[in-house]
Amino acid sequence: MRCPYCNYPNSKVLDSRNSNNGRAIRRRRECSECGRRFTTREFIEEEPLMVIKSDGRRELFNRDKIRSGVQLACKKRAVSTQDIEAIVDRIELKIRDDHACEIPTIEIGNMVMDALRELDEIAYVRFASVYRKFQDKQEFINELRGL
Repeated sequence: MRCPYCNYPNSKVLDSRNSNNGRAIRRRRECSECGRRFTTREFIEEEPLMVIKSDGRRELFNRDKIRSGVQLACKKRAVSTQDIEAIVDRIELKIRDDHACEIPTIEIGNMVMDALRELDEIAYVRFASVYRKFQDKQEFINELRGL
């Protein structure tokens, strides 16, 4: 592996560990030339996952869309970035484990709502109001009663 500091083409592995629930390997390396240490990660090259939109269109899965929706729902709440990343990671892992190549957006939305319900009820209601397209206060009240 090429050293990111001096560009020397050889380095030795000092330590290897599984990360991301066994979906990646983290390696600590040392450059054979300059002696500086750096970290690399190896990931499984996964098949592209397609999302089936409500109108039938298909597009590539984009975890950033889940992250931005969760971040918006959690805005000004006591929810850490690590909590949000953990939700996104869990949802992506579940999608890849449970579905072959395609998943409807409705299933992704339901997974997000389930995760937010456990994490923060206010964030859950915020997300549900947009996702389920609440039209009036009665829909909010009904959702709150369900909590």
